[in-house]
Amino acid sequence: MVKSAISVLFSILHDTTSYLPPGLFLALPTAFIEGGKHVSTFRAEFVGTLLMIACTFSAGKWIGKDSLEVAWTSHFFGVIAADYFGGGPHVNPAVTMSMLTLGKSSYTDAYVRVAAQMGGGLIAFPIYHALATNLEWEPLGGPEFSTDDDSAEIEAFLSESLATFCLCLLIYAVNWEWNFGKYHYIIKQGLTAVGIRGLIEFFPTAGPAMNPMLATSWDVFAVGNTFEFPSDMNHYFVYWVGPFLAAILASIVYVIYAGGTVFGAKLPIGPIKKTKRD
Repeated sequence: MVKSAISVLFSILHDTTSYLPPGLFLALPTAFIEGGKHVSTFRAEFVGTLLMIACTFSAGKWIGKDSLEVAWTSHFFGVIAADYFGGGPHVNPAVTMSMLTLGKSSYTDAYVRVAAQMGGGLIAFPIYHALATNLEWEPLGGPEFSTDDDSAEIEAFLSESLATFCLCLLIYAVNWEWNFGKYHYIIKQGLTAVGIRGLIEFFPTAGPAMNPMLATSWDVFAVGNTFEFPSDMNHYFVYWVGPFLAAILASIVYVIYAGGTVFGAKLPIGPIKKTKRD
């Protein structure tokens, strides 16, 4: 009797987990760290990731397939919509790393955000693939890079790093340095959308991702059709190490310009930016 019950329970769990992305069970409980203090943050990042992938990856696939202008416009409004309805989440582990470096996120906050981003990414691609299949839409694509020669990883690493570095500088500028008055939110999100699209076109070597979560969650779902985390360390070198180092470097550059701290420490140089005097 007991063995039968355990066997049934095992069968249910096995069948359930076979349909769930790997790592999801580790990501979801993170929301309840410190007595659930970070649930709202987790929810914003999780939902924001789902929206971001739906609104931005659909450009050129579900919307504007035969028109570059329509695809760009769709991506433009997609970036704005995902941020607005998601509540302004980071939806990017590299951006979260930058906020941690600048002291704008605690370690726990950053950990919860990245876990939520990964959780959202891991279920987004399978869900949207099923939707596209049922509606006979073109399946979404994702970031990948060629390994045809020995220099491919280095080129992809540099491409992702430079793209992420530029993205971080753009984020600092439109959020903290420039003020567009009454229409600040719309304009700064619009500039972010244009900047992201431009970086995608200018740094194509690694896909690009400019977002470790996108690269890995896409790899889990589509690359090799194994539905498991990539075992090739080149993936993590290109899509995680590169963007994280770029985010830290961009943070250091910003602190030299505007002041602040890097991992809680003052830099011996800067700030260059002139502050208003009373």
